[in-house]
Parts: sequence; C-alpha cells; structure tokens
Amino acid sequence: MATATAKTVQIKIKRQDAPAGNPHWEEYELPWRAGMNVISSLMEIAATGQTKDGHETSAITYDANCLEEVCGSCAMVINGKVRMACSALIDKLDQPITVEPLKKFPVVRDLRVDRSVLFENLKRVKAWVPLDGTYDLGEGPRQSMTLQEELYPISRCISCCSCMEACPQFNDDTNFVGAATIAQVKLFNSHPTGESLKRERLDALMGDGGIHECGYAQNCVEVCPKEIQLTKAISEVSRDVMVQAVGDLFRK
Repeated sequence: MATATAKTVQIKIKRQDAPAGNPHWEEYELPWRAGMNVISSLMEIAATGQTKDGHETSAITYDANCLEEVCGSCAMVINGKVRMACSALIDKLDQPITVEPLKKFPVVRDLRVDRSVLFENLKRVKAWVPLDGTYDLGEGPRQSMTLQEELYPISRCISCCSCMEACPQFNDDTNFVGAATIAQVKLFNSHPTGESLKRERLDALMGDGGIHECGYAQNCVEVCPKEIQLTKAISEVSRDVMVQAVGDLFRK
C-alpha cells in the first residue's frame, strides 16, 4: 500500500488509439504529492507527456467533469475494480496502480467508452415525467415527506454505469437493462405524475433483457458510488412486474 513517505507513484494505463485498435499498456512514474487522485495523475501525465522510460506519448483520453463524484463520467476500472477516478485517492491504492476503461462498453479511445446503452435503456422504460407542454398544468400533486425521503436516494443516481460494469448479467447474451434503469423505473413509477406511465414501464421490463434477467448477485450495491439500495429497488419493481403480468392474464 502506498504511504505518505512514497517518493513516486507508479501507474500502468491501458490505452487504445481507436475503437478497432489494439489495446496496449503504458507505464508512468510520477512524483508523489499529498491528496493525489487518479484524475490528477492523468492530468500530470498529460503535462509531462512522457512514459516511465522517457518516451514521448500523447495525452490520455478520458471522460471527467465535476471532479467531485457528481457527474458520473469518470468511472474506470482501477486496480481491477470499477470506481470513480476523481474519488480514487492514490494513497489508498496498491501500486503499481492499473487503470483500464470499463470492460463492458465499446472503447472510443483510451479510457473513454461509449455508454449510450444506458440512455437507450432509460428511453426504453420512459424514465421521465410526461409533460406535453400544450397547456399549463398548474402545480403538480404534492409528495409527502415520507415519499420524498424514500425516493431521494434513488434520485442520486449519477449514470456512471458502475452497476452495469460489475453485473454478471449485463452482457451481450442477455441484453439486461441493468440495475440503474430498473431503479429509475421505481423512481418514476412512485412519482405522483410519473406513475401515469407505470404500466408501460413495467411492460418494457417484461421483454428481452428485462427484470427477469437479474440474478441478484448484489454486485451493483457493492460498487455504487452513491450507495443506492439497488437490489431493494429491483425486488420491489420485480414484484410490480409480476402483479401486472398476472393481472394481464386474467384480463385476457
């Protein structure tokens, strides 16, 4: 484990020049500074422009924005585990530190991946409150403080895709929509206005890649940076899907 007495930081980064390019590793050595995280290390590598053996290299491509674990864009595989690079402190990581792009999403370049599948899944389940804008609806229905407190943790999802990366069921064979999408179904189905699309959302989870694909491995809960109780949301939505499916049988 790296300590405050370390003189240098050793980092190995998996790089790839293009979506169809061959991945390769580059090693870097940086001077240690207090409070370093993975993102600041990537910034320093860009400033120095050299690998550990002194070869010139291009700046590493990666996604980052808020740098305070709010935007969700800097999710990477660090020392074999998916986590946010902005909150991954160097002093708490074993060296040499390995940094890789998410493994279940198409690589765009280096550490940047295409996570559009999440947003396609959110569109699939209509994860929004419907407003057509044709006329003034006035004030919406009031939510009780109890309901607000219940739903607030789910609303903290930052779309980082960590839950999907860690999920053994999220793969090309299952097309599983993932825990984040299901949790948003719970959020909007519980909203006084959003529940108008409840039936359509639950129908969307009955088909290919739907909620039945979840194996309850609970990896999603372990890696969620916002500590959302994803398996609880999945369990509750699964119950709603089952109730609706049985009701549909009797209505035929």
